[in-house]
Amino acid sequence: MASLFSTTYASLSYGGRGPAASKPPRRMVAVRAEAINPDIRKTEEKVVDSVLLPEISKPVTAYCRCWRSGTFPLCDGSHLKHNKATGDNVGPLLLKLK
Repeated sequence: MASLFSTTYASLSYGGRGPAASKPPRRMVAVRAEAINPDIRKTEEKVVDSVLLPEISKPVTAYCRCWRSGTFPLCDGSHLKHNKATGDNVGPLLLKLK
């Protein structure tokens, strides 16, 4: 009886059957906290550039330049945490309707 339990448990635990078997293994990515903008316009508190376009679907769209956004390529404000941790001054790229 113990060997049947061990075999069944092992097949369920290590992806033999069940709902967990269909999920891919989780991957961890380590992101080092270092400045993205080492020398561009360092006298400014936050570097934000705007581009005026004649045709665009929204009046303003912010694109991420810190590579930390959970909604990349759109900005979600993650640069604020990044800037505080690294002393960087990166901000989003804003596309605006003319």
